[in-house]
Amino acid sequence: MNTAKAVLLSAFLLGSGQALAQTIEKDPAAIIELGGAAGWSITDGGSSFGPSAAVEMTPIENWLELEAGFTELFASQSKETDVDLLFKKPWTISHRVEFMAGVGPEWIHVSQNQAKTNSAAGEAALDFMFWPSAKHKYGWYVEPAYDYSFGRGHEQSVGMSAGLLIAIR
Repeated sequence: MNTAKAVLLSAFLLGSGQALAQTIEKDPAAIIELGGAAGWSITDGGSSFGPSAAVEMTPIENWLELEAGFTELFASQSKETDVDLLFKKPWTISHRVEFMAGVGPEWIHVSQNQAKTNSAAGEAALDFMFWPSAKHKYGWYVEPAYDYSFGRGHEQSVGMSAGLLIAIR
C-alpha cells in the first residue's frame, strides 16, 4: 500500500514538473495590419485603390475584437479617407488560421472636383488571418467589406484589403 502511494506521489510530482516547465503562449497585446485596399462603388461603378492600416485588440478573449482602421483610396478625380471602428466576433479555425466577422461605424471624407464632403457610414467586414507559425508573430490577412453611407446619395460599396500582420507583445 505504501509503495502504491509512493509511486502515485512521484508520478504526480513528475507530471506537475513537466506542466510547470511549459511556457504559456500569451496572446499579443495588439495586432498591426498594414496593407493595400481596393474599393468598388455599387452605386456609380467607380473604383479606387490605396494604402490601409489598422490596429486590433482583444478586450474579451474569444468574444470580442476591436479594430480601428484608416484607409486612403485614390481614384482619377477623387480622394477618399475612411476611418472605422469594427466590433468583431473571432473564431479560431486552427493554430494558424483565424476568422472574424464584424460591424461598426465609419467616417468617410471625400475630396472630389474641389468639393469636400463628410458622411457617417456603417461597415460590415469578414477578416481572414493566416499565421505561418503557431507563435503568431507575423502573418497576413484578407478582409472583404461592405460599406453603406448615410450621407447624400447613400453610397454603397464593396472593398477588399489585404496585407501583413504584425503581433505586438
